[in-house]
Amino acid sequence: MGILDGFERGLEKAVNGAFAKTFRSGLQPIDVASALKSDMDAHAQVISRDRILVPNAYTVSLNPGDYDRLDLAHGAITHELLRLVEEHATRQHYSYAGPLTLSFREDPDIAIGLTAVASNVVDTSSVRWTPALDIAGRLYPITGARTVLGRGADCTITINDPGVSKQHAAVLWNTHKAVLRDLGSTNGTSIHGEKIVEAELLPDMTFRIGRTAVTFRIVPQEQLEGQR
Repeated sequence: MGILDGFERGLEKAVNGAFAKTFRSGLQPIDVASALKSDMDAHAQVISRDRILVPNAYTVSLNPGDYDRLDLAHGAITHELLRLVEEHATRQHYSYAGPLTLSFREDPDIAIGLTAVASNVVDTSSVRWTPALDIAGRLYPITGARTVLGRGADCTITINDPGVSKQHAAVLWNTHKAVLRDLGSTNGTSIHGEKIVEAELLPDMTFRIGRTAVTFRIVPQEQLEGQR
């Protein structure tokens, strides 16, 4: 027996046996559950190795006919759907920026038996995420569009390593994507042991310049402030 079968049986019990009568035709709760899970998977974003962020605020649009049938046991259905979505998120190791919410609305443009899901990431916490470079356990925030690493005193981050050129490499940041670029260094810049000229940096990806390992991270702003 699959989890959706268990969900449907639990929902039937929650509405005191009215499930078969209420949902004899039109949209089924199991269809809504499937649409919610698909939307969650489609909008999952890898923030770091241990954090996959998904939307936490969902609005389900239904045909008025389906909406009326759902409204007969609206509270029980919402509770069971939220539980099912939370179980799916747990299995996939997803995380939220705030509490998980679910609401319904009528839309006459949607055919009976169909549904449309709109979702958003609603951050109700005070966490501010920021890019940073981790060098030997110390975090250096990326505050501009171009962060230069090298031995030179004019670099954004000066690295005391004889194998590093005066201006060795740069991390380019456009507020949502990081790119690593070698600046014509003597010993090169490598990722996973392979020298690169330019490559996209993903969260928790490590690159090496000289003998120095540098890891690109997305961390809470408070973590940077705490190391001062």
